[in-house]
Amino acid sequence: MSLLRTLLLLSTVVLIVLIGIKINSLIQPPPVPKIEENRYWGPGNRPSKEDTTIKSFKISVSEEILTDLKTRLETTRTLTPPLEGIQQQYGFNTNLLQKVINYWKKDYDWRKRETFLNQFPQYKTRIQGLNLHYIHVKPKNVRTLPLLLLHGWPGSVREFYKIIPILTKPQQGQDFAFEVIVPSLPGYGFSEGSSKPGFGSIEIAMVLKNLMKRIGHDKFYVQGGDWGAILVANMAALFPENILGLHSNMCSSISFISNLKVALGSIYPPLIIDKRYEHQMYPFSEKLQKGLEESGYFHIQATKPDTIGVAIGQSPAGLAAYILEKFSTGTNYTYKAREDGGLLEKFTYDELIDNLMLYWVTNSFTTSARIYAESFTKAQLAHRVMEIPIKENVPCACARFAHEIIYNTDWILRDKFTNLIQTTDFDKGGHFAALEEPQLLAQDIVSAVRKMERWRNGKKE
Repeated sequence: MSLLRTLLLLSTVVLIVLIGIKINSLIQPPPVPKIEENRYWGPGNRPSKEDTTIKSFKISVSEEILTDLKTRLETTRTLTPPLEGIQQQYGFNTNLLQKVINYWKKDYDWRKRETFLNQFPQYKTRIQGLNLHYIHVKPKNVRTLPLLLLHGWPGSVREFYKIIPILTKPQQGQDFAFEVIVPSLPGYGFSEGSSKPGFGSIEIAMVLKNLMKRIGHDKFYVQGGDWGAILVANMAALFPENILGLHSNMCSSISFISNLKVALGSIYPPLIIDKRYEHQMYPFSEKLQKGLEESGYFHIQATKPDTIGVAIGQSPAGLAAYILEKFSTGTNYTYKAREDGGLLEKFTYDELIDNLMLYWVTNSFTTSARIYAESFTKAQLAHRVMEIPIKENVPCACARFAHEIIYNTDWILRDKFTNLIQTTDFDKGGHFAALEEPQLLAQDIVSAVRKMERWRNGKKE
């Protein structure tokens, strides 16, 4: 009996030690992984001599592509009508979709829109085997600060056309303007996607850093939403010596400690969040249910991007339904109860179809969706990059728009963004902030960078 007790005692001690080790590993931030600096992602083998030139680029879509698109729009099969009394609850309302298709066929003028999209200087250059497209606007006769603007899915560089003119001009009381670089993410629009597996958000962060180096900036500011928010956070965690400051309109922290805080708040919200914003995080069960309802696309793109890519890539009507659904509920979740999806509250059909066209004319839906599959592999998740705190030498700012899909309080955000110098809560705006509320977002970026510049100068002194 004494032997059995001894064995039980030893087993208990071992179990406690193992649990302690596991908890400690969860609490301790993971190490910064070493990422191959110049891994080749292009087709075939790396050429003996890579083309490192930067070439001017203009969007010019062939008549053949436009004729094919027109035929597909004209021959769209009769859409299944929505259920009686249903708006967007079963997905994108087909009555609304028919209006979009009709506008696309009859009123949308690509050649005019092409001219509009070519208003800013655009370039292409090859980075790690990938031919990347980017907009580059550099102000004259003013002190400039380099700013990398990053979009996400299902967006594109089109999201930034309203905010670029604001950022590239000095605002009142401001002694600087931004030199703005806006790349199409690899696999999006006119940027080439990887030909090899394993190209996740960590690897994309490296490619974007190398793009900025090619342009001439070893140190620069970063800003992003959606995947752009994840990418700028990854860049700041992986390459803090290159990032002057970070601004994000979708900040989040997913460390063990952060998740523990969220869980405690579900029991007693005042521990975590001010009463004014409690509805942004709780009741937790309601937020979880909403997340499940809206994340079906996430699961399929993280597991079978090529399958959904075939379906969407063959049908402009399918592309419109799949993407515009997100521009409806992502802008304001309550638009789910409106047959018009609230689309024209913040956007025009021209703006929305511009974005669709950047997917359609480049046939890039599949390559854009692969970012989900590549960023959620076991190998990618094992790095736990999103749990790595950003060092204090990278000042950070977070803008929280009222209808964003994620909300974290300052106390939670500081687990990730250790030098959090500014947070702003807006009573309007949603997931596509640059396109919805360009003036508000621009003002917040400028305000944050002013503080970052003062902080940096004070540190030097």
